[in-house]
Amino acid sequence: MLKDKSSSAIVAVSDIERARTFYRDTLGLQLLDDSMGDVLVFRTGDTSLVVYRSDFAGTNKANAAVWDVGSEVESIAAMLKGRGVSFERYDNPGMDLKGDVYVAGSMKLFWFKDPDGNILHVNGT
Repeated sequence: MLKDKSSSAIVAVSDIERARTFYRDTLGLQLLDDSMGDVLVFRTGDTSLVVYRSDFAGTNKANAAVWDVGSEVESIAAMLKGRGVSFERYDNPGMDLKGDVYVAGSMKLFWFKDPDGNILHVNGT
């Protein structure tokens, strides 16, 4: 039924203008649509990220969105750090923290939060 259909991540935020600045300027996503008032649609690779205003913004304690960036993990972490992004630190048995990136075998990853506390995850090799 859904296996051949595309999906998009959706993130709740409390301040749509602050979110617009963060997702567009800090993360570098292309804004595709802002015609729906309190809903923004950004292009991210071949998919989209929907950002909408909600009174429940930031209440999710798990990953809200994940990007698979291949071998660009360290360069993307450095770029985000240069734009003021702070990285999350978690107790991850079996993973070594090298700078801002966790390493487990060939997998490299890091987490950070948007201004509402939504957890965003970057994964690569």
